[in-house]
Amino acid sequence: MLKKIVCFFILATHLVCFGYNNFKAAANFNIDFTPSCEALYLYNLDNGVEVYNKNGDKKMYPASLTKIMTYIIVAENIKDFDNTKITVKKELLNSLLGTGSSVSGIRADDVLSVTQLLHCLMIKSGNDAALVLADYVGGDVRTFVDMMNNKAAELGCSGTHFVNPHGFHDDDHYSTAIDIAIMTRYAMNLPGFTEICCLSTSYVLGQDKYPLVTTNSMIDQARGGKYYYRYARGIKTGHTDEGGYCLVSSAAYNGYSYLCVAMGAPIKDTAGNRITDNYAMLDSMSIYRWAFTNLELKPILKKKNPLSEIKVKLATNKDSTLLHPADDYSVLLPKNVSTSSIDIKIEKSESIDAPIKVGQKLGTAVLSYANRELARVDLVAVEDIDRNIVLHLIQCIVNIVGSVWFKIAVVALIVLIIAYIFLVKSYNKRPRRKRMKIGKRYK
Repeated sequence: MLKKIVCFFILATHLVCFGYNNFKAAANFNIDFTPSCEALYLYNLDNGVEVYNKNGDKKMYPASLTKIMTYIIVAENIKDFDNTKITVKKELLNSLLGTGSSVSGIRADDVLSVTQLLHCLMIKSGNDAALVLADYVGGDVRTFVDMMNNKAAELGCSGTHFVNPHGFHDDDHYSTAIDIAIMTRYAMNLPGFTEICCLSTSYVLGQDKYPLVTTNSMIDQARGGKYYYRYARGIKTGHTDEGGYCLVSSAAYNGYSYLCVAMGAPIKDTAGNRITDNYAMLDSMSIYRWAFTNLELKPILKKKNPLSEIKVKLATNKDSTLLHPADDYSVLLPKNVSTSSIDIKIEKSESIDAPIKVGQKLGTAVLSYANRELARVDLVAVEDIDRNIVLHLIQCIVNIVGSVWFKIAVVALIVLIIAYIFLVKSYNKRPRRKRMKIGKRYK
């Protein structure tokens, strides 16, 4: 129980502080090993920065990582997991016969709670549980899949398309490592997700029934062997011949927390022989060790220390104001790198018109390291500056006089005056009798 509470606290706390889609530019530091995975993505949960990105936006087959989105749709459409009961339909189970699908062992006509089915879905990676939940929530599986795709679009997962709720291979069923990370961070805010994903064994089906044993060896101390990693926390495995080994996990150590997505780890070598090692897990463990050993958060900006100033117009006795960081800011850097190596570029206008309010954004500080952008930090005002009404009126008049439309109007007026003068002179040059006739014609 203590382990579950600690796991939930670590992951949930970071997600409250940093929104699920608040992904900042990647530092993409040089790691100390060569990844075997086709795509490997590491994200720091403490400051919301991508740390390493290999093919993070490449289209990949997600296999059972799909079930993270399945969980999201279920959790957002069912409020009472424990008291919502679902009867397992035989035809749903029959649709998996002969496919070699991963199943949790539920049987036709079983009546299970959503809580039980979600454990079967995420711990045992049951395709059977995915179909049962999808059919219940969507009314049919096809409608549920549409809901999955709509949610993916809502979250900004532009490289994702689902065909089923479990991840069984289809050429049109794909995602990216970055999209999977976005879904996972979002799911971590949902009821039960973090707690379930941290479990290595569950007796949710009953003490007299078979236990659900996790497919994630990184969190299974009893059975994980060389893959067990004591700092790992969840989250979901995946595996198909076409997609290779896949894994989403998180790890926390010494005050630092990371989320890692590994996809496309090889299943066969160049000779076509089966590879027994799961490199999705091995790569994840290696990059966690590298990050915990080599990286640390270093304070770069203090909100009390100004970074620049900006000219102020239309104010009384005030011609400039200082720009301060909106908050203290730290950057994740290799331990042997000095903070003086961080390049800070200020983006701001040449001037700003009063009034100005405390906290108003007036510019941006762009932080870079080794020509790689690390973060963009808002620069704000720390004082109120009122507008001088007289100066403002003068400015308005100047703006009007200097506007294109005013110039057009002046030119048009001049043209009309010239035309009028020309017509008057032309009229006055006519003989008096002819002018009288013209005048009578228009009476």
